[in-house]
Amino acid sequence: MTRALLPRDDTYARGFALFEQLHGKHSGKQLVESREDLCPDFVTMTMQWALAGVMDRPGLDMATRELVVIACCVTQGYLLPQLRAHIEAALVAGAAREQIIEAILQTLFYAGGGAVNNALGVVAEVFAELPETAQT
Repeated sequence: MTRALLPRDDTYARGFALFEQLHGKHSGKQLVESREDLCPDFVTMTMQWALAGVMDRPGLDMATRELVVIACCVTQGYLLPQLRAHIEAALVAGAAREQIIEAILQTLFYAGGGAVNNALGVVAEVFAELPETAQT
């Protein structure tokens, strides 16, 4: 276990509140919890910088932000746990299934067929896990 060096201030609280809204009941929560004991400063940086500092900025609605992050995860090609977390968060933020699939398809010529195919496999898994009422 690593000792936390960074303070958790109001920015952390704002980021954590957004995190709970988007990832609180999904795989993103498991990703963060798995790092809390190992490297708590990583969790602090994620809440303060990624969530409060970037995701909580004005200018784009949250569903659009999540679609952008999904596209980035696909383009990287190996961020499948993060891709799953952001697909779930996009659904929470109000993105439609069709929008998620289209965001992934838009990366085809940049990310390559293998990365897009893998991403579509993750999408299929997430969609299959949705309650029947959310299958629209």
